[in-house]
Amino acid sequence: MHSFPFRKRWVRAFARSGVAAAILFGACAVATCAQDVPKYRVDPFWPQELPNNWIMGQVGGLAVDPEDHIWVLQRPASNTVDEIGASLTPPRSICCIAAPPVMEFDKQGHLLHSWGGPGEGFDWPKNEHGIYVDKEGYVWIGGSALTDRHILKFKKDGKFVMQIGHPSSDPPDSTRTDILGRPAGIEVDSEAHEVYVADGYMNKRVIVYDSETGKFKRLWGAYGNAPKDGDPGGYAPSAPPDQQFRNPVHCVHISRDGLVYVCDRSNDRMQVFTKQGKFVKEFGVHPETMGAGSVWQFAFSLDEQQKYLLVADGENSVIWTLRREDGAVVGETGHKGRNAGQFHWVHQIASDSEGSLYTGEVDTGKRVQKFVLLNGGKPQK
Repeated sequence: MHSFPFRKRWVRAFARSGVAAAILFGACAVATCAQDVPKYRVDPFWPQELPNNWIMGQVGGLAVDPEDHIWVLQRPASNTVDEIGASLTPPRSICCIAAPPVMEFDKQGHLLHSWGGPGEGFDWPKNEHGIYVDKEGYVWIGGSALTDRHILKFKKDGKFVMQIGHPSSDPPDSTRTDILGRPAGIEVDSEAHEVYVADGYMNKRVIVYDSETGKFKRLWGAYGNAPKDGDPGGYAPSAPPDQQFRNPVHCVHISRDGLVYVCDRSNDRMQVFTKQGKFVKEFGVHPETMGAGSVWQFAFSLDEQQKYLLVADGENSVIWTLRREDGAVVGETGHKGRNAGQFHWVHQIASDSEGSLYTGEVDTGKRVQKFVLLNGGKPQK
């Protein structure tokens, strides 16, 4: 059963629920709720200037590891000629040179380590997309180019460990388990030794493998159904909810209470499942949004109950604060623009143990930013 329907019916239901909520809570909890919603302030000095005359390209992935180090997966090939003028022969300008794809920062914004690119024994993706660092310290990387049909596992120093799938030009097939379909997001359940993949820009599914052996375990589509690869046509806010995911299936994350959250980006919705793929609920996020959709990526709030979802919306260039219980929008951060704290195609988001948010932008944005938590919750030990 759906938690509530979308589009026109969703808007009417939201209006009615809003009135009811005001009556129910208005007398007792307005100030408390407003104080409880996390609020953020941009740190305009994060990160520090990169060394070696390096410049950052589009941010395809962003993650925070258990040590509160921030990992950025960026796309060197996305730099324009004028951005990497110093690397040309002869040099066009004094700056710059493309940075390595993988960069590890501390919370102060200092670059600690960097690595990545083609190597022996694995297929580096053509278009870097998605990074995750698990509790054991392994770094997982994906790619979204037309032939990127795999994910990679490395040690923190860049030593190759394992590859699941392989490059291919085969057509989409969400039932195949030997290759992926331009995967977009990765999450590891270390206790269960399972890696979840939001798959992706070509396939329309979540797929799970053994994180140690790479053996296939299970997969599912929207509402927990078997995925289908048919073209659903253009998105229409007034249409009935799509029974399948649209491309891209852009993120997957697991909450502390064991629920699996999936970003169905172009359908402007988040769907929630058990770890076995049983559908639990869904909610729309500004379902009138057209273009590239509203649900690109998200991070859980700092509090123990993870009461809020911080949703990066690249089309509207904002971070929405959603109540995790029902998906209600209760706050927002940022605005479309080029200044500190603003966004152009905010593509990735992650949080550290102090509740600070880190964001990454694509297209011509090509930057990462830090937003410091001003209230709400205590650091987790």
